Amino acid sequence: MHIHQTAELAERVLLPGDPGRALRLAQELLDTPRMLNHHRGLWGYTGMAPDGEPLSIQSTGMGGPSAAIVTHELIELGARRLLRVGTCGALDRDLELGQLLVVDPALAEDGTSRALAGHSRLGRVVAPGGLTDELASAGGTRAAVVSADLFYDSDDQVPAWRAAGAIAVEMEAATVFSVAARRGVEAACALLVSDIVETKQHIESESLHAAELALGRLAIAALSSSR
Repeated sequence: MHIHQTAELAERVLLPGDPGRALRLAQELLDTPRMLNHHRGLWGYTGMAPDGEPLSIQSTGMGGPSAAIVTHELIELGARRLLRVGTCGALDRDLELGQLLVVDPALAEDGTSRALAGHSRLGRVVAPGGLTDELASAGGTRAAVVSADLFYDSDDQVPAWRAAGAIAVEMEAATVFSVAARRGVEAACALLVSDIVETKQHIESESLHAAELALGRLAIAALSSSR
């Protein structure tokens, strides 16, 4: 209903939230990418990855509800290995802008993953399958990350998130993990630090684009290692 497929979908799919990031990753990482979807502004592409295997890159939009819809429909269409590639805000001031994190686990602060799987507030949501280990082996740093619904006005929640062990916050990982687990497919999540929550520092555009490319290469390395 929401993914109007206009090209072949690969079994391996990268899931950025941002349609612009989907386009940039497709241009930089795929050979002869073709548009997979543009319905509702959820841009997606399919092409050949550097390892010679097909790869799709499909944006999910912002937040758990949109990510749940996209993930569900991709699985219906044949996706079997889903890897979210997105941004996060650092709760730990020792993290650096542009640093790459591997979500392990996601802490459920969002309504969508909790509705899907009955997680308690800040309950641990583990990625199904072995892609998390492959991401860590490829160079990402394992981190407990909280998945939340609020982008703004969440400062009051930060102490509880830190107390639960989270060192960063994002919006979609717990949902992607929960949908994938319900449907019996693999999923994982790698993130780049785009801002420091406490100090309000934000990554510059040029550095962001370089980190996006590094994130995409990390994801492809993990997918290639686990073939």
